[in-house]
Amino acid sequence: MIFTDWNTIEYQQAWQQQTTLFEHLIAAKIAGQSTHELETIVLCEHPHVYTLGKSGKANNMLVSEAFLKRVNASFVKVDRGGDITYHGPGQIVGYPILDLENHGYGIKEYVSRLEEVMIHLLNSYHIHAKRLQGATGVWLDADSPKARKICAIGIKASRYVTMHGFALNVNTNLDCFTYINPCGFVNKGVTSMAKELGHPIDIEEVKRQLKDSLSLFLNKK
Repeated sequence: MIFTDWNTIEYQQAWQQQTTLFEHLIAAKIAGQSTHELETIVLCEHPHVYTLGKSGKANNMLVSEAFLKRVNASFVKVDRGGDITYHGPGQIVGYPILDLENHGYGIKEYVSRLEEVMIHLLNSYHIHAKRLQGATGVWLDADSPKARKICAIGIKASRYVTMHGFALNVNTNLDCFTYINPCGFVNKGVTSMAKELGHPIDIEEVKRQLKDSLSLFLNKK
């Protein structure tokens, strides 16, 4: 798989750039061309931004736009699935632009494989993560009152071509989640790798391991 790192990039600029890649891949597919060489996985970080998915509820944003401006954050409505979430420094955001028909599975399994990628990665750091039934993403203590999300997932797909993706909290400032009901939940928490391990994490090392895990789990038969 081809990986590219956009480093720190404004959310809307990244959205425009990945949309271009997404539409280019779809156009090639419609024309009957091979799409293998057009697939890419983007990794990046964003300045402070809150994004609301097409099925989300605006009242899950708990503060005003004026307040967001005062804390140098923005608010964007997007065309992915899922509700509201936060992106910011210390969080790895991934945008896989893939033709799932090249890999032999559908959208539901794709989401499951993204979750598997994160579970495998986090286990390598001795963070025991798992799925929570009925809720997309990756969680810790999923079946207990202490359930807390460490990775959010929200995608868009057309003709089995994907965009948007995942957000893994590595060194994320978790206070930023207090301004929302994360992913629409009012009774579940949010965490990060740094919080769970008690110290900052080398985010570049996490990216390297993440690339390995993505290549392994998205390509396996």
